[in-house]
Amino acid sequence: MDSSHEGIQMLLTAEQEAQQMVAAARNLKTTRLRQAKEEAEKEAALYRSIMESEHRKKVDETSGNSGFTAERLGEETEEKIQNLKKSASEVQSDIVDMLIKYVKAAKC
Repeated sequence: MDSSHEGIQMLLTAEQEAQQMVAAARNLKTTRLRQAKEEAEKEAALYRSIMESEHRKKVDETSGNSGFTAERLGEETEEKIQNLKKSASEVQSDIVDMLIKYVKAAKC
């Protein structure tokens, strides 16, 4: 009986040791997950602050120079209008000739 009792006692001891190892592994895993979460939150906060800073900088640049921007847009618009007028004048005679040709063809 002693040997079976000793065998059972060894099994119980091994089971307790295994439970302790599993509990220690779970605790370690939980600790690592918590640390990883904290690090990720710190990185996200840093990234967010950098992006917000860049956004504020761009907003300040565009709103601070709104007069300059409006002036620049006005100049670009005027330049485009002049280019369109030039292009239209270059093809105007061809278009008039084409229209006259179609009108004459329609009369016949």
